[in-house]
Amino acid sequence: MRVRSAAVAGRFYPADPAALAALVDGLLSNARPARTARPGTWPVALIAPHAGYRYSGAVAATAYAAITQWAGEVSRVIILGPAHFAPLQGMAVPSVDAFATPLGPVAVDREARSRALPAVVVDDEPHAYEHAIETQLPFLLRCLRPGIRVLPVLVGAAPPAAVAALLSTVACDPGVLTVVSTDLSHYLSRAQAQERDARTAAGILAKDGDVLQPRDACGYHPLRGLLQFAAGRDLTVQLLQLATSADTGGDPDRVVGYGAFLLHVSEIIATSRSHGAAAAGDAPRRE
Repeated sequence: MRVRSAAVAGRFYPADPAALAALVDGLLSNARPARTARPGTWPVALIAPHAGYRYSGAVAATAYAAITQWAGEVSRVIILGPAHFAPLQGMAVPSVDAFATPLGPVAVDREARSRALPAVVVDDEPHAYEHAIETQLPFLLRCLRPGIRVLPVLVGAAPPAAVAALLSTVACDPGVLTVVSTDLSHYLSRAQAQERDARTAAGILAKDGDVLQPRDACGYHPLRGLLQFAAGRDLTVQLLQLATSADTGGDPDRVVGYGAFLLHVSEIIATSRSHGAAAAGDAPRRE
């Protein structure tokens, strides 16, 4: 089995398994209990940050805590994140069989990867040192059922329609959750970041990716694609939390913004769509 090694264990989060499990469990248990999914809904996607847990862990936990009630029902997670360290045109998935984490390996969903072709390329290089996807995995392992499978997709300069089309191909089956990993504004003052992130949040809530600019979020490309996908399916977007690195001790004159959002649909609509699909057959850093 070919396994992609953990690149940021010991830096963005603890490398010791017991310490990591305790940290993630504590963050999840401390997430605001009132900020959960509305009754009678099915979670379709999350937007969560990917900085070092010291800075963004509480915000990420707020997103993941909102889906724990469906822990036994989610079997596959599509994770979309930006490529911070390698120039990338379009989208790339890795060739490996699993991602290593201190909590154990997370299997890459080979069937979903095959279905994603040719909309994506298979390329391990952009994934080798990337933290955007890796930082989501400990949360998935602690709040979803064992044996969860993921499709890790790094998104470079890709139009929203291409990302939305990919999600239409791999993210519409029952039991699939999509996660877009992104931080928000970078290196503004705390007041400037709060103002910009509030505008970004308004655009996300309106499912209007056209109002977003590249400096509004490092995951600008996957985020805009998710919003186009959400608008086409009439998903409801719920803001769970906004914060900055200054809230946990970062320099208030040079902060990174974080947001947690839940995208959901009513269970009645989700059930009818899944039945229709079945009938159709094959139809520590701060950033």
